[in-house]
Amino acid sequence: MTLELLHKPSMAKLTSLGIGGYARVQAKVRDEAGLDELSRFVEREGSGLLAIGEGSNMLAGDGELNLALVQVARHRKAQAEISGTTVLVPADMRLPGLLSVLIKNGLGGMEGLAGIPGSVGGSIAMNAGSYGTDMQASVKRVRLWTPSKGLFWKDAADLEWGYRHFSLGNDEFFLVWEVEFELSGSTEKEVRAKIKETFEKKKTTQPVTARTAGCVFKNPEGCSAGKLLDDAGFKGRNLGGMGFSEMHANFLENKGDGTAEQALELMSQATEAVAEKFGITLKPEVIILS
Repeated sequence: MTLELLHKPSMAKLTSLGIGGYARVQAKVRDEAGLDELSRFVEREGSGLLAIGEGSNMLAGDGELNLALVQVARHRKAQAEISGTTVLVPADMRLPGLLSVLIKNGLGGMEGLAGIPGSVGGSIAMNAGSYGTDMQASVKRVRLWTPSKGLFWKDAADLEWGYRHFSLGNDEFFLVWEVEFELSGSTEKEVRAKIKETFEKKKTTQPVTARTAGCVFKNPEGCSAGKLLDDAGFKGRNLGGMGFSEMHANFLENKGDGTAEQALELMSQATEAVAEKFGITLKPEVIILS
């Protein structure tokens, strides 16, 4: 089977936050041949198309969601191909797995991304980043798929990148298939030490083991969303099974039986309080699916 279809997939099972109702359908692309079938799927479904990786930056609404999910999930285990300092990676490889490969091969440049969960494809689509670096900094080119063009390579310089933003420059549905990174020569010891340092720092300031969707709000220019939320009294604020982390106010945690309704209400309260206290309107970083 090159394109596997699942009906009414659970968003709670597909997202790291672990909340949400059910999507309309999910298409798992198993290999390149499946992309031909995907063209027909996209044409048939028409609307509500959403590419999904590990779901680590998504807040899915409760109930029935009019979404047709597309996910790269190859039959074979995701592996990187290395040539000198160039690394070719399939979209369904997990970012922590890629960092492990870079450690073993002494390749530097992405150490600041330690502690970020999710797939490589999803990290590209969000231009994930932390501690002053992001995915764009190391990308050489991206192999993409669209219904109109099929598979094609695009140089990083010809794509639109921004703060938690990635785009082809149009509104057509796209899927990240492979990514080629250009890294710097280092040593296993140095890369391992830098990644460990980054992760340890993150572990002491962020709830890395909790069920979260990463940072909830984007940092406004020149200031920290976490500090604004903290100063507005939202660190540790709970509603039902959801709550802002006691470690870092810009993380929403599912305490065990949280719902999207509770999460969205907390976000609304926080946005209103920060706007009233500081005159700053916080914008969601997490993708809200409703």
